[in-house]
Amino acid sequence: MVSIPNIIFYVLVFLSVYVQVFFLVTFLENRKKIITRNGKIKLAKYPSVTITVPCWNEEDTLEKTVLSLLNLNYPKDKIKIIIVDDGSTDNTWKIINSFASYPNIRVFRKENEGKYTALNLGLHNSDTDFFGCLDADSLVHPESLVRIMSYFEKDPNSMAVTPALLVYDPQSVIQKVQKAEYNMGIYLKKMLGFLGAIHVTPGPLTIFRRKVFDELGPYRHAHNTEDMEIAYRMQKNHYKIEQCNDAYVYTNTPLTIRKLYKQRLRWVYGFINNTIDYKDILLSRKYGNFSFFTLPAAIVSIIAAGYFFSKLVYNLGNILYSKIIQFQLVGYIAKTADFDLFFVNAQSLVFITIFLFVLVIFSIMVGKKITDNQSKISLDMFYFPIIYSILAPLWIIKAVYNTVLSRSPDWR
Repeated sequence: MVSIPNIIFYVLVFLSVYVQVFFLVTFLENRKKIITRNGKIKLAKYPSVTITVPCWNEEDTLEKTVLSLLNLNYPKDKIKIIIVDDGSTDNTWKIINSFASYPNIRVFRKENEGKYTALNLGLHNSDTDFFGCLDADSLVHPESLVRIMSYFEKDPNSMAVTPALLVYDPQSVIQKVQKAEYNMGIYLKKMLGFLGAIHVTPGPLTIFRRKVFDELGPYRHAHNTEDMEIAYRMQKNHYKIEQCNDAYVYTNTPLTIRKLYKQRLRWVYGFINNTIDYKDILLSRKYGNFSFFTLPAAIVSIIAAGYFFSKLVYNLGNILYSKIIQFQLVGYIAKTADFDLFFVNAQSLVFITIFLFVLVIFSIMVGKKITDNQSKISLDMFYFPIIYSILAPLWIIKAVYNTVLSRSPDWR
């Protein structure tokens, strides 16, 4: 008789495979629609765009961020930059003031009230038909904005376009792992774009039609994940979100495991609580793939990660306990380990695990391919799934714990 834990295990394994295969099928159906542009492009018209840079203690990266905006290949009189100091305590305001004399830059300083309030200040002081944000720890490729705007020119129904996020100058092992993760993220986001099911419009250079905020209202606190909540709100109101796979934005990622843990804890906590806030969307036909695929798939991944990790810890605990009992009864017995293929576990779950691993590597390679036309194999592709299978359950379990106890995680 199959036990309930085993039933849960097999169901979660099946759903995990289903999600990966669904992405693969979506890619195979839409691969000819993916275009990666290497040179400059021209638009029939160049709409005015406001880009707000919210800052809180960003003295190390802010200057490069603003300079990258000034170097965009877009008519200078069509770009308005608003820099908002959200109560920084370092030299951020001094750096901001060094740009105050530029004709297309406006600067503001306010008390620290959160990123969403800084964005809303920029929104309130903008008068263009398009509005976007650039996090102060990110750099934009010179062609990124014009490529994003080409999506709006092509489709009047597009309400927001997200960029291709890449890791800037990875140094540590943790950053190189994130490099692989971000490449996979480009692939997944592009597939979700085809499905009309994108669930987050990231801070680094997502561009919106101003109509979105005029009709749906400004940014909200949203558990410190305002870029996720606005995407949920757009999906609820059937606003189209696309992904531009060749609009490159390079972002500084956490250098250490501790900083990565705090960042991902905030992201997962935000997902859980935004999903709770929008629970009426879940599994409702009128919200399409966002309701029936994106949210359920993310929920399954959270449950699966927590369950598999708990099962692993439980099994290791049992093994350790049996070894302790054995040692107490008969003492230490040295054994010679002779490898024999006869003892290799050939159960179907082993092959399923290998299959999932291959799909992850494939998704990373496709992410690289649709971003810069390269799909070379690198080591970070292989140790990404291994390292994250250990780390991810930690921040997932903690995010669930914080949600139960209504404890909001720190921003940094």
